[in-house]
Amino acid sequence: MSPLAGRGVLLTGASGGIGQCLALRLAEAGATVYAVGRRASALEALAVQARLGSIRPVVADLATAEGIEAVRRAVSVAPPPPVSLLILGAADSRFGLFEDSSAADVQAQVATNLVAPMLLVRALLPSLLRLPSAGVVGIGSTFGSLGYPGFAAYSASKFGLRGFLEALARENADTPLRVQYLSPRATRTALNSAAVDAMNATLGVAVDEADAVARALVEAIEAGTRRRQLGWPERLFARLNGLLPELVDRALAKQLPVVRRFARAAIPVASDNALESRP
Repeated sequence: MSPLAGRGVLLTGASGGIGQCLALRLAEAGATVYAVGRRASALEALAVQARLGSIRPVVADLATAEGIEAVRRAVSVAPPPPVSLLILGAADSRFGLFEDSSAADVQAQVATNLVAPMLLVRALLPSLLRLPSAGVVGIGSTFGSLGYPGFAAYSASKFGLRGFLEALARENADTPLRVQYLSPRATRTALNSAAVDAMNATLGVAVDEADAVARALVEAIEAGTRRRQLGWPERLFARLNGLLPELVDRALAKQLPVVRRFARAAIPVASDNALESRP
């Protein structure tokens, strides 16, 4: 039996991308999933796909204080089982050169990818710490360990999320709370812009299927893995960037003309608070 069986799980970013696959995989493992997203129709369709009652939609915009409060209220009045696992998956990724980005682009990515997860954890942490076993899982990115051209604001926000969760884990090391940071690489979903798909193809970037990523994430959550980078050579590059960043500098400098070409043609598109599919 899965360690997730019988647990209440709050999943943000459930209305699109990897999030839908992850919600279904969690429900399949026996969890009751509170699926958070902005699009009610997508969440309701997701609930229909799952076994009866295993996915419960929560419509909220986590970039707003009202959205955070709506989620907190939904958790506080939820019937058993209590929510004992928070999975932070909502994300906003916009491809383009930083010099071409608007202030709104930058603010939206930082608000969704970093500020909202921090505030949601702050709102739910007291209830999680009262439970004998609880967890917080951050769905990160390769770009949370390796800053990549064309994704400057996104990389910064994911670096921030990684740092926040690392500090949170150390701050609660003497409690039952388990904190995990799990990083997908490039994933094939409808959320990728045509420019990103074309750039990945030109550079020969490996792209995973969304359900395969969801399956790997559930396995890591079940195993209690504290940190995991999915994919090779992404795992190697993430480690190299921490140890010998100048080697990664040189490797990415060779890709820069291709990145610039596609970034100049890109029109930034938000990911609709859904689990993103960037590396």
